[in-house]
Amino acid sequence: MIRRRQLAPSVLTALLLASACTRAPRPVPEHPPSKTPQAKALPRLGYTLQAGAFSKAENAERFSESLQAQGLEATYYASGDGFYRVRFGDFATKEKARVRGGALKTAGVIEAFWVVAPDGSAPGALGRSQFHPSDERGLRASLVDTAKGYLGVPYLFGGTTERGFDCSGLTGAVYRLSGLRLPRSSQAQFEAGSPVGLDAARAGDLLFFSTKGGGHVSHVGLYLGQGTFIHAPRSGQSIRQDDLTEPYYKRTFVGARSYL
Repeated sequence: MIRRRQLAPSVLTALLLASACTRAPRPVPEHPPSKTPQAKALPRLGYTLQAGAFSKAENAERFSESLQAQGLEATYYASGDGFYRVRFGDFATKEKARVRGGALKTAGVIEAFWVVAPDGSAPGALGRSQFHPSDERGLRASLVDTAKGYLGVPYLFGGTTERGFDCSGLTGAVYRLSGLRLPRSSQAQFEAGSPVGLDAARAGDLLFFSTKGGGHVSHVGLYLGQGTFIHAPRSGQSIRQDDLTEPYYKRTFVGARSYL
């Protein structure tokens, strides 16, 4: 019978510690892998005000300018019932929106108004999508529908009304009408979003281009899916839909960004 040698507790402990120090540690990833990158959250608009029902875009533009003179961001759009309507402001509560609307009415700036909830719903707001703020599918559908409503509108550098939009003014207005606030310039919009591969881009994401060379972002459009997007090309041309397979856009494409 072979008698096994017993080790003293202190010796056994030392051997175990030595073994643990020499064993290769299992690598722990610094950031857990993620199949879908988390999009950066955009600031959401609170309650807004809606006023006006104009049959001509020129009248809606003048009305928007009068509101901008009051320090209010105003955007108007084709509401789907043959009229142009205007939305403006960003209020934390419904009561604050009502007070501001009442003051503008008393001052004669507006004749009537409706308070628009953060989900986009308002009495008399025909043609606008209504959705819960957490409904990503509804948000994306609203972005696409709103962008399509601007097809054919003339480009105007620096323009922020429906009579004319520059590229980032268009995307900013589309997002604002869906309750989301984008930065003003195309470069700032690019930086505010989360990178997404073109093969993973979804309708409502934004596409960015370097049309002036040097790799610097200088143009933006809203992705519709299936390789197409809506944008304001340049002065003298109207807002239109184009295809990413066209050589010019393939050559100048910088990347896609998601915000939802």
